[in-house]
Amino acid sequence: MTLNRRSFMGTAGAAAGLLAAPMLHAQGSGKPRVVVVGGGAGGATAARYIAKDSNGAIDVTLIEPTRAYYTCFFSNLYLGGFRDMDGLGHSYGNLAASYGINVLHDWAIGVDREAKTVTTAGGHTLPYDRLILSPGIDFVDGAVPGWDVSAANAMPHAYKAGSQTELLKAQVESMPQGGVFAMVAPPNPYRCPPGPYERVSMVAHLLKEINPTAKILVADPKESFSKQGLFEEGWEKHYSGMITRVGPDGGADNIAVDPVAMTLSINGEVTNVDVCNVIPAMKAGRIAEIAGITEGNWAPVSAFDMSSRIDPNIHVLGDAAAQGDMPKSGFSANSQAKVCAMAVRGALTGSNVFPARFANTCWSLIDTDDGVKVGATYEATEEKIASTGGFVSQTGETAEVRAATYQESIGWYDGIVADMFG
Repeated sequence: MTLNRRSFMGTAGAAAGLLAAPMLHAQGSGKPRVVVVGGGAGGATAARYIAKDSNGAIDVTLIEPTRAYYTCFFSNLYLGGFRDMDGLGHSYGNLAASYGINVLHDWAIGVDREAKTVTTAGGHTLPYDRLILSPGIDFVDGAVPGWDVSAANAMPHAYKAGSQTELLKAQVESMPQGGVFAMVAPPNPYRCPPGPYERVSMVAHLLKEINPTAKILVADPKESFSKQGLFEEGWEKHYSGMITRVGPDGGADNIAVDPVAMTLSINGEVTNVDVCNVIPAMKAGRIAEIAGITEGNWAPVSAFDMSSRIDPNIHVLGDAAAQGDMPKSGFSANSQAKVCAMAVRGALTGSNVFPARFANTCWSLIDTDDGVKVGATYEATEEKIASTGGFVSQTGETAEVRAATYQESIGWYDGIVADMFG
């Protein structure tokens, strides 16, 4: 499956059209109001599509605390030296200037579902007719004994792109010759299933250039992981002898760290390390929990329009949603956002709503021009977003195929950024 920018930006539609009855919005007069919390691949896309396709008929506010969005997707390539940090950062200015979206740089700290309002740390109270939450991830307290977010400067998670990513790279570059880089991989489910293993590849690529006798130790509580055969083939080919992965059969389901002593304990066996990338268990971003729409760590949604199964006036996108077979990825969030935007627009204005269809592809870079991918298509069912077919790169592919896969990923990156921000 090859996507260029043109085909990528047209993935929201489907077959026969259905007409949604317009909803009487809560304010009684004026335009209906949509508030979007979170300006990543889900939130920015939803805000832009609602504003663009409603032709100004809906008032759209996007609440996002940061003034520049740094993509988690491709941030591993920064660690490997294939991307610079400026190239991962994107402004919200065009959403305001070209689409009339009210971009509020603030933290959403409260949701009153009865009054249908969102409150912010800056003291704003924003009414909504539909609320879209796309807050990404937070970390489960106590998931890795010895680590919490206060230890993130000593043992970075780097799973929210930006300063944490820069910190982790600086730590790797400062490792002593022959030192040890350790990673604590997360349990399922988590953001970007191949992400930790692409990161291992990119750190190995960097160390091969600047610190070739260094070692990488991965403590992984999972029996298996996404694209495992492809990564292990690539590690043997490019980084033979550098990378050791310990799974649960080796005690990696019993992990602890000490950020002060810089140690990693696997089933009681303590190893001194020079850098430790701790990626804890994850949960929906805090505002979803505050809104009271989570069950366990995630927010369950309807596959037909991404609406909360607890409150139909709230929609949840991307990493925060418990939606079925789709992985938690930037592509997934963007795909879900288009389905959600169409449904919200139809509910508020009576415009056509088409059956939900979804797609996802996750690309990973193992070494220079050695790109691999996995993906699938999906449809909405009463139970979940259900897979209708998939694909994955094969072991033993030619260098030309792998290089073409990497180039395809670059085209996708440019396409999704344009789809998010215009």
